[in-house]
Amino acid sequence: MSISAGPVGARNVSSPNDEDIEAALIPTGRMLPFLVVTVLFFLWAIPNNLNDILIRQFMKSFNINRSSAAGVQIWFYLGYFALAFPAAQLMRRFGYKTGIVTGLCLLGSGCWLFYPAAQAGLYTFFLVAQFVIASGLSFLETGSNSFIAQLGPAGSSERRLNLSQAFNPLGSITAGLIGTVFIFSGIKLSDAQIASMQAAGTYQAYLHSETLRVVAPYLVLGAVAFFWAFLILMTKFPVLGGEEVAVDMDVPVEHVRLFQPHFVFAVIAQFLYVGAQVGTWSYFIPYVESATGVGDKAAGYMLTGTLAAFAVGRFSSAWLMRHFHARLMLVLYSIINVVLALVAVVHPGWVGVGCLLTTSLFMSIMFPTIFALGLKGMGEKTKTAGSLLVMAILGGAVLTKMMGILSDRAGNQIAYLVPVACYIGVALYGWLFAEAKPGEGQITA
Repeated sequence: MSISAGPVGARNVSSPNDEDIEAALIPTGRMLPFLVVTVLFFLWAIPNNLNDILIRQFMKSFNINRSSAAGVQIWFYLGYFALAFPAAQLMRRFGYKTGIVTGLCLLGSGCWLFYPAAQAGLYTFFLVAQFVIASGLSFLETGSNSFIAQLGPAGSSERRLNLSQAFNPLGSITAGLIGTVFIFSGIKLSDAQIASMQAAGTYQAYLHSETLRVVAPYLVLGAVAFFWAFLILMTKFPVLGGEEVAVDMDVPVEHVRLFQPHFVFAVIAQFLYVGAQVGTWSYFIPYVESATGVGDKAAGYMLTGTLAAFAVGRFSSAWLMRHFHARLMLVLYSIINVVLALVAVVHPGWVGVGCLLTTSLFMSIMFPTIFALGLKGMGEKTKTAGSLLVMAILGGAVLTKMMGILSDRAGNQIAYLVPVACYIGVALYGWLFAEAKPGEGQITA
């Protein structure tokens, strides 16, 4: 069955063409670099998802409100946004290995800054550490996503990147367990206990002890980052460069244009997707509490369930893309999420909670699929294009803020109209704009 979509529509989005089906997932001799880079997808999910833990812990240990604690996310997103483009330029000149090692060293350094920050007892010091960590992750995401996409034939790039990205939600679940076991003390003081400790002069010491609880996990994470940087250095990486453009489009490398329509719309779609994902998870617990009346602990377990659904979606999609075209899956999954999110808006309650939980299963393929489709045909511009796709992560800050404003004014369930609009945008991207037209990136002399 062929589906046309106007002048920029798909050739056939119902099933992969023969070349896509036969394309090797991981070419011979490239398994080792694939494995050592795939581990990074698991690794960077840990500091990403520890942010929610840090926000709650710093509200307690520094005795600050949620608005002040939100600086954790703000400085984090700034690090991602500011360093993505410099990361791409470094890798264009010195290669993927240099960029990835640089990212791991920045990640390790930022993690180890937690120790002097805790000793000094300065919240601002922690924010600087967060910026350094996110700077490292910007290098890792810019390099790793592009590297995995280019590691083999273009026909299997979506499957390959979805397989690597499948380990990302496992890191998210690990972060939740680390935060619960090693950072949260479980101590909740009453006003009377606080007053008593203040009178005895022990309250500040208690707050400092709560601050110190964040140190050990980050010291270990930093050590792992430095160790993995060493392993990356010892691993031989294949030279990729502009292989894809030569194979796919028969266009000289220097004649590839950066702002091709399919890539520009991929950046927009990525901005929308990340906003939908971060917003859905950020307001999931408040939605569950208000819709069902359960406590935050039970709602937290449900959030873990939605992360597990996300992991299932990532692993299953790598297999499904052997049989169905990535663009078709992207369109169908987006439409399904539009329906699920709308049900959550109209029917807040256990039905709505179940629908929101299920959205993670279908959103799982979106980031790697949009990323891989956006990079097709970009040739030697791949690293720069990858950095712009990573910068689109800023949608997580902008659109989540919009959800917060809408939630304050109209309620938690109405705020989920923002993800609804985002999924509509992603579906339109997959239907109309996701495919590079032959020759569209060529610049004639």
